[in-house]
Amino acid sequence: MFKGIAASRGIGIGSVCVIVEHDLKFEAKKIEDIQAEKERFNKAVEEFITETTAQAEDIRKKIGPKEAEILEGHIVMISDPSMAGEMTKMIDSGQCAESAVEAVCDMFIGMFSKMDDDMMRQRASDISDVKISMLKILLGIKDIDISKVAPGTVLVAKDLTPSMTSQINKENVVGILTEVGGKTSHSAILARALEIPAVLSVPDITKLVKDKDTAIVDGTEGNVYINPEGDVLSQYILKREEFIKKQSELKGFLGKETKTLDGDTVELFCNIGTPKDAKKAIECDGEGIGLFRSEFLFMDNNHMPTEDEQFAAYKEATEIMGGKPVIIRTLDIGGDKDIPYLNMKKEENPFLGYRAVRYCLGNKDSYMIQLRAIVRASAFGKVKIMIPLVTCVDELRAVKELVEEIKKDFDEQGIAYDKDIEVGCMIETPAASLIADILAKEADFFSIGTNDLTQYTMSVDRGNADVAYLYSTFQPSVLRSIKNIIECGRKAGIPVGMCGEAAADPMLIPLLISFGLTEFSVNPVLVLTARCVISKWSKEEADKLAEKVMALDNEKEIVALLKESAKE
Repeated sequence: MFKGIAASRGIGIGSVCVIVEHDLKFEAKKIEDIQAEKERFNKAVEEFITETTAQAEDIRKKIGPKEAEILEGHIVMISDPSMAGEMTKMIDSGQCAESAVEAVCDMFIGMFSKMDDDMMRQRASDISDVKISMLKILLGIKDIDISKVAPGTVLVAKDLTPSMTSQINKENVVGILTEVGGKTSHSAILARALEIPAVLSVPDITKLVKDKDTAIVDGTEGNVYINPEGDVLSQYILKREEFIKKQSELKGFLGKETKTLDGDTVELFCNIGTPKDAKKAIECDGEGIGLFRSEFLFMDNNHMPTEDEQFAAYKEATEIMGGKPVIIRTLDIGGDKDIPYLNMKKEENPFLGYRAVRYCLGNKDSYMIQLRAIVRASAFGKVKIMIPLVTCVDELRAVKELVEEIKKDFDEQGIAYDKDIEVGCMIETPAASLIADILAKEADFFSIGTNDLTQYTMSVDRGNADVAYLYSTFQPSVLRSIKNIIECGRKAGIPVGMCGEAAADPMLIPLLISFGLTEFSVNPVLVLTARCVISKWSKEEADKLAEKVMALDNEKEIVALLKESAKE
């Protein structure tokens, strides 16, 4: 048995197809006809954009717009003057196009790979994908057609890039194995969207298997078996049937209220990144939007979105949700998210720097544009404003004052809006957790961001393999923090939600029920799974389990107990 990262749930059993990496070596020759070489480079860029646009459209049709944005981001990268411009400069100095592409991409890969944030390191992976695709075009190398693999195929690759994923025929691929990638990597996101079991970061898996080997991919536990013995194969055939049966049973939760076993109702919302994602939330039976990441409106533009452009996007999502709550997070920029046209200054440690609400309050004019657009959209449904990375009550008060200014202006102009629009904050820093009682007196609601709360609480770079073992929501310090946040919210009489990935974790759900969480916000495809798990726990049962868990002093024992007690 081999072990990797469980990235996409389910059991896949099939025949291996190894995606062999091409030899991209080239002769770094000196160029005499610089103009001709620049034309060859520009032609390669055009071909890359054409191919990538087609691949993005394929993903849009097969999976959805959010996933297509990954490849569209590759087009933005190669079109960015800071990348293509540097490549052209190198060609002007007499270097061949291949050398220019490799050197510039490697420079950016090195820069992003060293960053603390998972999303920034993912950008390094994206640039690597761009580099490989560009070199293949320049060298005239054609890939194998993944779309034509036989039914029952387990794809094995060093990395499953978005450009590869666009070719996958979901009906033929039963599992994915890679040597790199984590739960938040694009390969994991795309595998989950396609609902294909995947185990990532299996060391040397491309060297350990060959075409036609039989592979078992346990995307739930992260286990991999190659040419398994009969008893193991039989066990996993039964496990696969059980998993399929459970997935079928989930359909019985469509259209149902989200209730605990003893009838207590909670809200089950969805996390989205674009207005069109709201359609997916409706399709998956989400009861509202717990997190609308507004920064995608800014990242997908080459200019600051105007008030009307933003208003149109927020209004579209709000109308799609048909009166269900839509919580819009204001611009969470900086750290792992850079927007070139904002010309943000470079910082030694951007994750602890001028970002999110700090940047917004320091750029009041542009922030007011966004807040005005959100408040205008509130006339079309139940819109709420959420502030990211709050660390002190002054930030919350400052945003609320801006909202009051806007209300007064709208009243004078006769512009419609929800006069009771709520302003809440994300609790994702230890600072906010420690003053949750103070913030609860000012905020209309809380939403716990478990990804950053865990990372900041544990002082751990989750992408650093040497310390990744510390990155766990089940660390006693993180669980105590979550419990305190919820208790402070409940005492103040405000709703408390959770929009981090942990909100859908079957092991954490009973603790959240015990602590008193009132709103779970998850990936749309996990709505029915979360609803099913919530329905299996009574408050009394959850309280008994929570008492045992909170008495334990280490993550290992906590995970073991919760795994043993989990109801899926």
